[in-house]
Amino acid sequence: MNNTRFATAIHIMTLLAESPQDWLTSEWMAGSININPVIVRKELSILREAGLIISRQGKVGGSQLAKKADSITISDIYLAVKNTEVLGKKNNNPNPACSVGRNINDNLNTLFAETDQLVLNFLGDKSLKEFSDQFR
Repeated sequence: MNNTRFATAIHIMTLLAESPQDWLTSEWMAGSININPVIVRKELSILREAGLIISRQGKVGGSQLAKKADSITISDIYLAVKNTEVLGKKNNNPNPACSVGRNINDNLNTLFAETDQLVLNFLGDKSLKEFSDQFR
């Protein structure tokens, strides 16, 4: 993942874990992350679709965790925002006349899947609560 989506999502989730009773606004969270609130709202939408947060609109609106921080794993957050393989993208058009080019993507598929599983296993052993406790 060669972007800041995971970092933004875990920042959002950590803020929500730190204030579990409060309805945090996208504007407030954007101030902590130092980004535009529109980006926060986009990530909130994705986290909501994944069932990790709940939101309400209006004057007393905002977002909260959908469940306790100790029951959310870092891999849950990662999977919600993951949009590429850990190792990046494969070359779409390798030369089929080349013995390496002809087989590279099949072998990369295996390598990418194994690497992704290692990352998921590692992140799955860590809860959002454990992560957010580092900030106290």
